[in-house]
Amino acid sequence: MREAVTIEISNQLSEVLSVIERHLESTLLAVHLYGSAVDGGLKPYSDIDLLVTVAVKLDETTRRALLNDLMEASAFPGESETLRAIEVTLVVHDDIIPWRYPAKRELQFGEWQRNDILAGIFEPAMIDIDLAILLTKAREHSVALVGPAAEELFDPVPEQDLFEALNETLTLWNSPPDWAGDERNVVLTLSRIWYSAITGKIAPKDVAADWAIKRLPAQYQPVLLEARQAYLGQEEDRLASRADQLEEFVHYVKGEITKVVGK
Repeated sequence: MREAVTIEISNQLSEVLSVIERHLESTLLAVHLYGSAVDGGLKPYSDIDLLVTVAVKLDETTRRALLNDLMEASAFPGESETLRAIEVTLVVHDDIIPWRYPAKRELQFGEWQRNDILAGIFEPAMIDIDLAILLTKAREHSVALVGPAAEELFDPVPEQDLFEALNETLTLWNSPPDWAGDERNVVLTLSRIWYSAITGKIAPKDVAADWAIKRLPAQYQPVLLEARQAYLGQEEDRLASRADQLEEFVHYVKGEITKVVGK
């Protein structure tokens, strides 16, 4: 299925796969490319999302070496002409198959961890409610770079577990400090959660934004429209200057989502 990978990321993806295969060797069961690269298309600041499945837990030496080498194959969004940000989530087969909620992830790498990794701080294995969302994404749209297709390897996530994960995610955003510096991503993520709560499916950020704009009262539409345009590289992101509108948008959309999935 590697022919489905876009030319733009093929070199970087080959480098990342080489890192993964070198460190995980015979324990590696599967690698799935999911997210924008295979559903909706990569946008200017999109990550390359990979789900890695292994047979056994990582020892600490392997964890540290893998994270350090993944960091070398990644760059913060917009800072490199040749590298995109990569996000790698690694799970142990028996931690998620058969499926249970909440599930445990063995390792995750993303650009937000760069400073910690450089300082010698390495995140341990942990329970991750987002795995319910991630595995749903992978089963709906992914390319198997190593191993079987995601819909063959992973159990379907029950809708109740997906909704519980969506509801838990909402607790991250309660007041302006919770989204300061990450305004665009929070606005678009809330739109995706709203879309998923209503439809039971997961859509690309711009598709979910289009869906949500049609359902928003007029006073909240400019916030989402600006986030969408900035995400697509069509406008500058000035959401931080819309503090009051942004807060009203967040609370309105959270309320709409909670009507469906929350308590």
